[in-house]
Amino acid sequence: MQERLPKATYNQLRKTIDQGTSLDPQVAEVVASVMKDWAVEKGATHYTHWFQPMTGITAEKHDAFITPTGNGKAIMEFSWKELVKGEPDASSFPSGGIRSTFEARGYTAWDCTSPAFVKDGTLYIPTAFCSYTGEALDLKTPLLRSMEAISRQAVRILRLFGDTAAKAVRTTTGAEQEYFLVDKELFLKRMDLFYTGRTLFGAKPPKGQELDDHYFGALKKRVAEFMHDLDEELWKLGIPAKTKHNEVAPAQHELALIFDTSNIATDHNQLTMEIMRKVADRHGLVCLLHEKPFKGMNGSGKHNNWSLSANGRNLLEPGRTPGENAQFLIFLMAVVKAVDEYADLLRLSVASAGNDHRLGGYEAPPSILSVYLGDELTEIIEQIETGMVRDNGRQQMLDIGVLTLPVLPRDATDRNRTSPFAFTGNKFEFRMVGSSQSIAMPNFVLNTIVAEALSQIADRLEQASDFQAEVNAVVKEMIKQHKRVIFNGNNYSEEWVAEAERRGLPNFKTTVDVIPALLEEKNIRLFEKHHVLSETEVRSRYEIYLESYVKTVRIEALTMIEMVMKQILPAVMKHMKQVADTVASLTKAGADASAFKRDLDTVVGLSNSLRENTGRLSAEVEALDAEAGNGNSLNHARAYKDRILPLMEAVRADADRLEEIVDGSLWPFPTYGELLFRV
Repeated sequence: MQERLPKATYNQLRKTIDQGTSLDPQVAEVVASVMKDWAVEKGATHYTHWFQPMTGITAEKHDAFITPTGNGKAIMEFSWKELVKGEPDASSFPSGGIRSTFEARGYTAWDCTSPAFVKDGTLYIPTAFCSYTGEALDLKTPLLRSMEAISRQAVRILRLFGDTAAKAVRTTTGAEQEYFLVDKELFLKRMDLFYTGRTLFGAKPPKGQELDDHYFGALKKRVAEFMHDLDEELWKLGIPAKTKHNEVAPAQHELALIFDTSNIATDHNQLTMEIMRKVADRHGLVCLLHEKPFKGMNGSGKHNNWSLSANGRNLLEPGRTPGENAQFLIFLMAVVKAVDEYADLLRLSVASAGNDHRLGGYEAPPSILSVYLGDELTEIIEQIETGMVRDNGRQQMLDIGVLTLPVLPRDATDRNRTSPFAFTGNKFEFRMVGSSQSIAMPNFVLNTIVAEALSQIADRLEQASDFQAEVNAVVKEMIKQHKRVIFNGNNYSEEWVAEAERRGLPNFKTTVDVIPALLEEKNIRLFEKHHVLSETEVRSRYEIYLESYVKTVRIEALTMIEMVMKQILPAVMKHMKQVADTVASLTKAGADASAFKRDLDTVVGLSNSLRENTGRLSAEVEALDAEAGNGNSLNHARAYKDRILPLMEAVRADADRLEEIVDGSLWPFPTYGELLFRV
């Protein structure tokens, strides 16, 4: 932009981006012309308003730059109106009742704070998406609103501490993306992976992740080549891919991006997931982003590293003496207060049918929200609460005990991989986010609840006659009121579940359990107060979340039924015939066939149970389809959770036991061992 735009135009656009001022149409006109020329030079013939509807993935409609001139010729043209506004059909995206089929008009609005890019011959313009009547129909709009909300409240705090230079406070985000790679040929033989992204059947292989030999291990050639090409494709688009490595489970890997402002980080993560799939396909692989592709193995999350910055300063940086840094303690405790008071919304922000399979098992944090601060910070806040100051030694040095190795400065906190929300030196790591989901919702919820905490603090400090005394009092009170949410121990332990219940911390175990929290009065008022979501928008999302849950589970159930009836049972019947023929032959020859007869009885019993459970599952789905129009979305979702999921587990148990018995040459699709170790 700086190279191509006139200096005055560039400065005005930077002011809009950096300070949140209104976009001047004259600036937009110049930008549109220059942006078009830049894109055409890079081979673009079309442009698209790239947006993020409530499907969780991105959407795009491509229009050509070409405009006929009337003399049989055409020119490449792109106006400021085409840059700043588009009109996609809004009736066919999830709207929770805001839009009907006959109410089709919607708008996309240019997000000038996120860079445009050229991909596959098209200029991509990041946008927000709203209805004809102005309601947000996407994930980006509330994210942008929440960024403005937290900036307003954080600037109030900075002004109280004497910072008159900061015009805005930015939330920064860095996403660590976990994923699995499987062979494409094997993937296409698995109907469950093809339709749902996860294995609905699969017996445990002889070797899994128990040896811990995959984590950070040497990259296999095929995987290394994929990662190399992925980095290059991401770098071409200005996406700062930084770290790549093997994760704990076989065939599981991770990619981490460098921090950026939250909306840009969200755009980058959405692009990353798309490009991962495309690059994998080029290598004969499939990238699985489901939160739990394999039962009994680690699930995949997306660690959301979140912080606050102003004029290049990290507001969550403790400094050398965090106990004496009042401003840091205000921001730190504001986050702790927000997590404690709005744990339900944070849990909701990561809720999905897929993530329900992950949370609470195999390296994933539990569904109980708690905050890890580390021993040093926890000791500091305990000293503040009690008024008893102890020498904590300031920054400690870590002596590894080998003369040729350097003495390393030890961080103020350890890393707690079991914590769902951990302070990691100068940021918070929200570890509950699911691998496949957009990070927009976790971040707009986090921004909003912290904005509310800062608002309450600022209201109080602005009225104080003795500012320093009031700061001390506020910090001390927040510690007393919200220390129940601070926990530095093992979040995986059963003892913590019991302890959390004693502390009064909520435990929303499933998506259906937590969705009703969205309609609680305190949560609706929160979003309205900070202009992040209107009550209408909140209620529409409530319906969308329930509908998405039901559709996801229904697709899985129907896929399971089809696999049993068309693949598993026919294979089992062939196996039974082989065993029965063996029994008959041995008996005819006068040999002892009792062992084979017992094997046959076992298979017959399991196949009968499988057929019966599958029939019950099919009948329940049909019954719930008939009940779908009763108007109570919550009851419908609860029915899927309480009636369908247990039957699916019963069907799977029978099928997985049969997989362990049936002739491997007859089993109709690749096993876990093949999927996990053949890349």
